[in-house]
Amino acid sequence: MQSLEVEQRRVVVIGAGPSGAIASALLQRNGHDVLVLERQRFPRFSIGESLLSHCLDFVEEAGMLEAVRAAGFQTKHGAAFAWGEQYSEFDFRDTFTPGQGSTFQVQRARFDQLLADEAARQGVEIRYEQEIVAADFSGDCPRLTVRRLSDGHEYAIECAFVLDASGYGRVLPRLLELELPSSFPVRQALFTHIEDRIETSGCAGRGFDREKILITTHPTLRDVWFWTIPFSDGRCSLGVVAAAERFQDRDADLDACLRGFVEETPSLARVLGNAVWDTPARAIGGYSANVKRLHGPGFALLGNAAEFLDPVFSSGVTIAMRSASMAAGVLHRQLGGEAVDWQAEFALPLKRGVDCFRAYVEGWYDGSFQDVIFYQNASVDIRRMISSILAGYAWDPRNPYVAEPKRRLRVLAELCASNG
Repeated sequence: MQSLEVEQRRVVVIGAGPSGAIASALLQRNGHDVLVLERQRFPRFSIGESLLSHCLDFVEEAGMLEAVRAAGFQTKHGAAFAWGEQYSEFDFRDTFTPGQGSTFQVQRARFDQLLADEAARQGVEIRYEQEIVAADFSGDCPRLTVRRLSDGHEYAIECAFVLDASGYGRVLPRLLELELPSSFPVRQALFTHIEDRIETSGCAGRGFDREKILITTHPTLRDVWFWTIPFSDGRCSLGVVAAAERFQDRDADLDACLRGFVEETPSLARVLGNAVWDTPARAIGGYSANVKRLHGPGFALLGNAAEFLDPVFSSGVTIAMRSASMAAGVLHRQLGGEAVDWQAEFALPLKRGVDCFRAYVEGWYDGSFQDVIFYQNASVDIRRMISSILAGYAWDPRNPYVAEPKRRLRVLAELCASNG
């Protein structure tokens, strides 16, 4: 067998999505040689289009905020929830945790390309259409075998460290057998983009706010919900999420199935009454994932490559960017000769925020968090604490609903139920 040519690099990042772009830019800004390997050719379609406010903290840290603000994306100030004729909204400009008050709702093809281009502008080398076919961490330094998709040519890269930001591709978890089943039930998302033609009224009797994501609960199936994410060009992303069994005995045609769910939900059907359904629907299922560990000798896992919870609160990109920032900081010190503890400085603190999101995702599906969201007499202070979490600030231990999410949510749900 012919030996492969071997390239020497300092840091390799797998994936040029948001976490890969942020991590590579942060490392480059600290003077490190970084190579990003991306399997696809950008721009490419992706969901996860409604950013949380906390995302912009990392975009700013990576020196990309000015470019993002200039791109013309739809401004987002919060989240709105509808169930039947009930309606509740949270404004990210009024939260317990100080931070970015506004964020954006983005077409991910454009947004991800922008972040990758900004990383490249700062000096990061990005190679597209590169597939990692093998990974060896048994030697003195990590070694990746890479296949160039344009011609099938294979080569090897040896480096000091690998950050896996491959998202749903989950490259290192697959190659190193790190994958674990998620504790969440298998759910499926069915989604499309439409020309929405949304009028200013129609959402549970309220005016529709393009500066908020709208999350709508099915009127009778409380574990079924919809996202409506308006963009700045008069289009929106629309999706329904449900347990796999909820799709049984429904129309096999994806477009008809999605429209059927919407038609069963009068408040959402009113909002979308003038929509032009011009894009074929897509489906993704079994997306929740977990791993045995978030790091090992010579590597760390970022964002969805490590764990993905659920799309309900748009936490995926926030967790991805947070993990990128944390990992880049630890790795910078390690490459500078400092002794670091990846478990104590990366895995455990990242997990605290993920577990906070997890508690509210679980509460959403068992109905307890929905009861809290739609409770009309909640105190202003508590709503500001909940708003902070919905804005992405799930790592602020000063917030009681972050510090003790399960206990606090249980007590709050019981209080709402007793006073309902």
